[in-house]
Parts: sequence; structure tokens; C-alpha cells
Amino acid sequence: MSSSTESPALPAARAQSPGRRAWQRFRRNRLGYWSLLIFSALVLLSLCAELLSNDRPLIVRYEGQTYFPIVRDYPETVFGGDFDTPTDYLDPFIQQRLAQEGNWAIYAPNRYGAHTINYFAKDPAPGPPSRQNWLGTDDRGRDLLAQLIYGFRVSVLFGLALAAIGTGLGIVAGAIQGYFAGKTDLLMQRAIEIWGAMPELYLLIIFSAIFAPSVALLLIILSLFGWIGLADYVRAEFLRNRQMDYVRAARALGVGNVAIMWRHILPNSMVPVVTFLPFRISAAILALASLDFLGLGVPPGTPSLGELLNQGKSSIDAWWISLSTFGVLVLTLTLLTFMGDALRDALDPRKVQA
Repeated sequence: MSSSTESPALPAARAQSPGRRAWQRFRRNRLGYWSLLIFSALVLLSLCAELLSNDRPLIVRYEGQTYFPIVRDYPETVFGGDFDTPTDYLDPFIQQRLAQEGNWAIYAPNRYGAHTINYFAKDPAPGPPSRQNWLGTDDRGRDLLAQLIYGFRVSVLFGLALAAIGTGLGIVAGAIQGYFAGKTDLLMQRAIEIWGAMPELYLLIIFSAIFAPSVALLLIILSLFGWIGLADYVRAEFLRNRQMDYVRAARALGVGNVAIMWRHILPNSMVPVVTFLPFRISAAILALASLDFLGLGVPPGTPSLGELLNQGKSSIDAWWISLSTFGVLVLTLTLLTFMGDALRDALDPRKVQA
């Protein structure tokens, strides 16, 4: 009876796809799995930064009219002010008008935006943590919590974009080298060695002196060098898989080279690509923070973790700047490292158990 009841479960277990088995192994790694959940939650929250940290109310009800300052600028005269300029919702006069009977406003949990300077703050900048500024202010008087939220979003989006571009370029270069091999591989290897020997930091300094600083310029320059390491792993996988029987069978059936590379070899060569993806994202985030620390990163005024670290170095007494920024960086890189380790173990071909 036991053999008859257990036998149907065996084909079902064997019928699971390799991707599903890898996902189950990943979930069994609790540290990596919870790191993925926490990192995903932080990214989603940062994408909604305007709803979490904003100096404008989300909704205002004033004298029978409903306003949406989060999506539109309103002059001060709308709320009883004297000037036809954008409303400063931190102004005590405006706050008093909105607090009158019949009026109300819904604010973000943190009532400061990425570029907000509280001119009505009681402490000089940089100010320590207080009820108004939970993590304090930086040397420009901007709320530190808002800087961290928006700076985290900039860093993560930059890291994801740089990792995506570098992964795409690395896959293409490695696939061409590994599939065609021979002279093609030899020529591309020598070209990559020459290109990889170029001083990346010096190029950044030169282009920063010629062009205005921008995130797009950083993304382009770093993408030109960020694919080289991954290309070597993809090349090795293609060199190994091009000799397999299923590739020879596809060639015998007249399948084109591009179709063989895309449909047959690439799906069987994605283990190093997926495994190194979290590490590439963490390296991109760290590179952006380093460049911002040196003043070669994002344009001035853009929320940046590297700039906050530089402020912490310049203002040793303002310990809250360096401590909170360092904590955000350490947490982010630690979560990505745990995710990468879990992916590496989940995709290890030696672990065949479901």
C-alpha cells in the first residue's frame, strides 16, 4: 500500500522545472529570501518617496475647496497669503490658516522634500535630530531623512540601470566570443584587454571637466567598462555549450546562428549572469557613492549618499550625518550580498536535490 501511495508523488517531483527547483532552494535559504523581501520593500517605498517625504500636503481642504499640492503648485494668495509665489507650507502663517476650523490638510509622514530647506528651523545647520527633523539636518539645512529616502532611490535606480546595461553588453560580447571562437574570440579578447586597461577614473575626471555633471553621463561612462567581467563568464559558458549535442543537432537541422545562440545556448548559460546580478547592483551603488564623495557624481543638489558621506567627513561633530548614511549603505550592500550568496547556492548545479 505504501508503494502505491508514494509512487505518484515521484513523477510529480521530477516534473518540476529547473527554475522552480532553484526557487525552492533559494527560499530555503532564509537569510537570502528575507533579504530579497526587505530589499524589494525598500525599493517600492523609495519609488513612492513623494508620498512618504514631502514638504507639500497630499490633499488640502481650504474654505470649501479641495486642492492637491502634491501634483500642482498653488500661489500663496490661494491660502490667504500676500504674495503670488509658490506656497511654502512650512510657513507658520500658512499652517495656521490650514488649521482653522473647516480647513484641513493631509501631509506625508515626513514633512520635508528632497530639496526642502526649513528656514523656520530652531537649530542652525547642520542640526541634530529633533521632533521636526527626526534624523537631523545636513550642512545646508535639508532634512536628513528626506535626503536618505531620495538618495536611496537615486542609488538603487542607478544601480539597476547600470547592471541591466552592463549585463546586456556582457552577454552580447561573451556570446559572440564563445560561440564563434577561433579568430573572432582571439581578436575580441585582445580588444577587450586594451579597452579594459584604459584608466576609467581619469576618463571620468576629463569628461566631468568638459561636460556638465549628469546621471546620464555617469551611466554611459560606467557602462562602457561595466560589462567586461561578465563577458568572460558568458564566453566560458558558450565555449562549453557550443560543443553539446543539442547545438550540433540544431546546426544539422539548419537553424541559424542567432537562433541557436538565443534559443538554445543562452538559456543554459544564464547561471553566472543571474548569480552575479546582485553583486553588480551593489558594485554600481558603491561606485556612485564613491564618485559622489569625490565630487564627480550626480549634479549638485541631487540627493546623494556619497555627498552625505562627504558632509559627514567635513562636519565631524555632526555625527548623525555620517552614521545614518553609513547605516543605509551598509544595510543595502548587506542585503544584496545575502541575496547573491543565496542565488549562487540555489543555482549551483551540484545541488540536485529539490
